[in-house]
Amino acid sequence: MMVKQMKLLIATDNFLPRWDGISRFLSEIIPRLAKKYEITVIAPDFGEIMIEGIRIIKIPLHDFQIGDFTPAKVKTDIIRQYVNEADVVWVQSIGSIGGTAIKEAKKLKKPIAAYVHSIEWDLVSESVRSWTAFKYLIKIIVKNIAKRLYSKCNILMVPSIDAAKTFNGANIRTIKTIVHLGVNSDKFCPAENRDEAKKKLGINPEHKVIGFCGRLGREKDLITLYRAFVQAQKKYKNTFLLIVGGGLESLKNLFDKDNMRVTGAVNNTEAYLQAMDIYVLPSLTETTSLSTMEAMSCGIAVISTKVGYVQHYIEDRHNGLFFPVRNSYVLKLKIEQLLAEDDTRKRLGDNARKTIIKSFSWNKTVEDIDKVLNELKSLR
Repeated sequence: MMVKQMKLLIATDNFLPRWDGISRFLSEIIPRLAKKYEITVIAPDFGEIMIEGIRIIKIPLHDFQIGDFTPAKVKTDIIRQYVNEADVVWVQSIGSIGGTAIKEAKKLKKPIAAYVHSIEWDLVSESVRSWTAFKYLIKIIVKNIAKRLYSKCNILMVPSIDAAKTFNGANIRTIKTIVHLGVNSDKFCPAENRDEAKKKLGINPEHKVIGFCGRLGREKDLITLYRAFVQAQKKYKNTFLLIVGGGLESLKNLFDKDNMRVTGAVNNTEAYLQAMDIYVLPSLTETTSLSTMEAMSCGIAVISTKVGYVQHYIEDRHNGLFFPVRNSYVLKLKIEQLLAEDDTRKRLGDNARKTIIKSFSWNKTVEDIDKVLNELKSLR
């Protein structure tokens, strides 16, 4: 007798073909969960996307942007219809789609889980260009919205104990369980020949490549990386700055110079990571930073700010280096150190990959998610 699959509704304000951390997370998780669940995804209409065996419901976009993000319109009737069909609602964000799904699921008494991909009040406030006082006001408003919505959920999956403590500090009392992100270490592996990896991208193999992978948003603080690279390049001429991702035009234009490149959004980030000698994460806010873990999996020496869970899986001078937030001078010194010390750069990269292989896999992530979703069955 065939066991009926549980109907899982995934509601997200970020999805393919717009590549970001949530999209990449879902691109890894959905095919694995599809073996056990009947999945429907409600997501913004960023363009054509098909995933075999998955029903995707697209919500039209607004004609304005918030930072580098275009939000979806509020379509309560559509979302209510699919929430009503679901056994469990799993939310990835609290924008117009995720927030509406939470509210409708609560009304219809459906079990609700949410995965916390970011600290929304930090992300939104840092992503807008404004005065400090206005940013603080935005932070308070978004924190209150997050508290109201997340408190309606039955359980929150958080990527680290730090995220759980931050939410507790915001008086969000919903039960929390830690579900770490994973990395496909077979896909994200060191290049067989880094010189050849550089050649394939049209980069001089004699140049040392400093890189970043992610959205070009203000909260990523790429201006600090730009300033540090410009200063380091005065001493080390044969260097190249590779920014992998898309986003704000103002940031793209910043890197429109010799020995710099912005790729735009790509889905094969491993080909770019394998060409890098040094990876830099200058972010002002992160929860886990999947791209940093993928860089480490590729055996790259990483320099990062102490943000979110990054400060726990990177051990300074063992598998990476830290620098203070917005401090381009210290970042320049760290970059110069790794450019000068080949052995140190290799040691950090080797240890970084060992860390990822030992502690982070998508299979373990899916096991933990599956456990939470199955526990919610009893609430139906």
